[in-house]
Amino acid sequence: MIYSMTGYAAKTLDVERGALHIELKSVNSRYLDFQFRVCEELRAVEPALRELFSARLTRGKLECRVGFAAASARVQPLALNADLLQRLKGFAAQVRNELPDAVPLGVNDVLRWPGMFGDDTLDLEALVPACMTLARDALEEFSASREREGEKLAAVILERVARMRELVREVAPRIPVAQAAFQEKLKQRLVDAIGSADDERIRQEVAVFAVRIDVAEELARLSTHLDEVERVLKAGGASGKRLDFLMQELNREANTLGSKSVVSEVSQTAMELKLLIEQMREQIQNLE
Repeated sequence: MIYSMTGYAAKTLDVERGALHIELKSVNSRYLDFQFRVCEELRAVEPALRELFSARLTRGKLECRVGFAAASARVQPLALNADLLQRLKGFAAQVRNELPDAVPLGVNDVLRWPGMFGDDTLDLEALVPACMTLARDALEEFSASREREGEKLAAVILERVARMRELVREVAPRIPVAQAAFQEKLKQRLVDAIGSADDERIRQEVAVFAVRIDVAEELARLSTHLDEVERVLKAGGASGKRLDFLMQELNREANTLGSKSVVSEVSQTAMELKLLIEQMREQIQNLE
């Protein structure tokens, strides 16, 4: 399959103390580039995420956001941690003995003290595997979105390829007739200009010029490059760089075709070919 470098996916998973959330989005890039925004509780999972994504992606700038939202309410009734409260009371008395001017703890300070309502620490050992499972699910959805986008881009490119073949088929039969007429006109101009020159010299000049304006090789190479574009798209996989190279070759042949043109039909065809090549290049910039 052909994959676009543009994709998006978002997944949420409910866990014991809250909910995990992961968001993946990417844009085109020459290389594979990661940007992680992971909450502090799950910072340790970043290397595993990088390894997971590297195994599936080859190009693109990927932004990965991982967050954890703690549950807003508990099922069990709230109860103060009596042991912690007594220790905190003792610490407060010790501080006042050493620092009589110290401000005593307020009720809000005590209630916000970590662990005052029991053990509210996260079980990271259980959270990390859950995060990786969520990341794999998100990656599948993310890859599917890139595949759908890639199919659309490939269809656009193939439409341009078909149009370029049509232009080549239309102009190819007209070129010999147009060139022959131009050579006859050139021959007459040479006769008028040289006057006393023999026919052999005129024939040599016309023959040399005919070789210079012959575009049969350019048309053949255009068709060959178009065949290769279709083959690469059919093969699938990471093909963006290969297709970008083929666009350079196609553009080279279109430029040569235009520079050798001696008739308006060929010049117009060369311009249309270059426009179609540029349109394909824009789409290819988004392919993996």
